[in-house]
Amino acid sequence: MRVATWNIEWFTNLFDRNGHLLEDGEWSARYSVTRAEQIGAIGIVLSALQADVLLIVEAPDDNRRHKTVAMLEEFAAKFELRQRKALIGFSNDTQQEVALLYDPDVVRARHDPGQSEAWPRFDGVLKIDLDIDAQMDTVTFSKPPLEVRLETIAGRVIHLIGVHIKSKGPHGVTSREAAIRIGIENRRKQLAQSIWLRGRIEEHLRAGDSLVVLGDFNDGPGLDEYEKLFGRSGVEIVAGEGGPEAWRLHDPHARLSAAHQTSAAPSSARFYLVEQKQYFSAMLDFVMLSPDLVAQASAWRIWHPFDDPAIYRVPELREALLQASDHFPVSVDLQFGPVEEA
Repeated sequence: MRVATWNIEWFTNLFDRNGHLLEDGEWSARYSVTRAEQIGAIGIVLSALQADVLLIVEAPDDNRRHKTVAMLEEFAAKFELRQRKALIGFSNDTQQEVALLYDPDVVRARHDPGQSEAWPRFDGVLKIDLDIDAQMDTVTFSKPPLEVRLETIAGRVIHLIGVHIKSKGPHGVTSREAAIRIGIENRRKQLAQSIWLRGRIEEHLRAGDSLVVLGDFNDGPGLDEYEKLFGRSGVEIVAGEGGPEAWRLHDPHARLSAAHQTSAAPSSARFYLVEQKQYFSAMLDFVMLSPDLVAQASAWRIWHPFDDPAIYRVPELREALLQASDHFPVSVDLQFGPVEEA
């Protein structure tokens, strides 16, 4: 079973106000890419990806006029995708939903939000002291994580948490002082969201659940200078680095990105910096697995058109990945053995 995550940049802009595809020559949110070109590129990538379960970050907006599930299923029907059923959890007001697209012939899926006395539901409010001032701060998710219970046709149950963690970037700030202040504030909020997420993860692990945590973390070990100030990245908190091995989540790219600064590092996103007139790459997207699933995992892959030789040799797929989004899919294959396939 292939599980994947992909942040599709401003997917919602490819649909009209009634939720129908805008396959025309007008510009999309992608620089110098039309809506028709981006739609076609997304279709090519999803067809090649062949994911049985796909978390879509920045899924189309869910509101009273149009629904995320209907739009994703219309898109899947257009390209005759195997992953043709969609699922959403708690919608948000950012026009960027967290949703699931999956193959109903392989798995059944349902929204399965959890909560406890210590850790509220992800659409709720967490009270936590963020700045060690003995005052409780209020933490919320602008994009509540999607909790899903997956069950394979053979009866294997896997729990999945799909995330789009808050960005650290001080967007729209002009002065250096304001950028530092807002950058620290955003990092603090992001780490609080990561702690909340880790709390739910530990509840699953304590219950003995098979768990996949995936999505866009807007963070990674060694990614920026604020990590030195706070000690750990959000990804390390979510993965449980420093804790017991039996309670750690694993994605090989999460540890590789913590390598020496002069060494090559994996990347799942590629952004153009206007002032520098060049691209910046970062590892932001992960598929983390609980220890019991790691033994059944193979073929972790970042679908990067320049870093993956097999993709680079297919011009149509290479160009589609560049046109479709500023992020690239990340996938892992889970092999459950003969009993699972019976």
